[in-house]
Amino acid sequence: MSRWLVLLLLACTLPASAETWRFGLIGDTPYSEGERIELPKMLAAMTDSPVDFIFHIGDIKNGQSPCDDAVLADRHALFNASRVPFIYLPGDNEWTDCRRVSNGSYDSLERLDKLRQLFWHEPYSLGQRRLPLERQPGDYPEHSRLRVGPVLFVTFNLPGDDNNYGPGEEPRPEFAARQPQVLAWLADSFDLARRERLAGIVLLFQANPGFANYSRGLPHRAYRDFLDELQRELANFAGQVVVVHGDTHISRVDHPLRDPDGQPLPRFTRVETFGYPLMGWTRGIIDTESPELFRFESTPWPAHKE
Repeated sequence: MSRWLVLLLLACTLPASAETWRFGLIGDTPYSEGERIELPKMLAAMTDSPVDFIFHIGDIKNGQSPCDDAVLADRHALFNASRVPFIYLPGDNEWTDCRRVSNGSYDSLERLDKLRQLFWHEPYSLGQRRLPLERQPGDYPEHSRLRVGPVLFVTFNLPGDDNNYGPGEEPRPEFAARQPQVLAWLADSFDLARRERLAGIVLLFQANPGFANYSRGLPHRAYRDFLDELQRELANFAGQVVVVHGDTHISRVDHPLRDPDGQPLPRFTRVETFGYPLMGWTRGIIDTESPELFRFESTPWPAHKE
């Protein structure tokens, strides 16, 4: 499906006259049976709040439980039952960590292929109402994007811990193959945002890439090239840039990148989702009348304990 058809379909799905859009952000859940029971209730509350669509930025199980087909099928059914479009991207718990004995000693690439067959085999979101998505051509359909009003949303397979780099000096072959595709998708998405003169871009992935250490000149080797490319793109894009991630389970909204004088970059906002043991969600609001374009509201769950 061409990019132009994707944008046309999306324009028909969401009201063209709207100047405000709302989206929900979750990640690192469900990690327990209790969270699995609560998650459908939380998704319903998010929809009613309201939001127009929802992103899950990865880790759909805890890191010590089996990665079997039944778990993946359960999450697929749960996400597909969403009353609004639902976009899911992969975390380490459901593929890179599956090699662990506690996870079932699976082959990580086999699990990633299973996720691709189940979640990303069509150019659409999940949910009872579906949005068309543009997927990166080639072998990485989990890399997707969609335009909503003046904002481009872009998803990446950038999992936590070490991005599947591995313990050795040389990266694992999987990382070496995926990394150029991640960087190309990042650069191409910023090129599109510039050509279309968009006001903002939202990048979504599971890993916390270590913004604070990067700003101090101590980057993690598995994320250094990605953050270098992001810095270059920031310097050449006039709009607002938002990064959404999970991984370290600290709900926050801040500005962790610094300019050469050590001051926070106000055009760059980091949003981290809630994560176990605290459950909750974040609502993002796109407001074309606001100079900041975005604002974010975090809601713990349950909102009111009985």
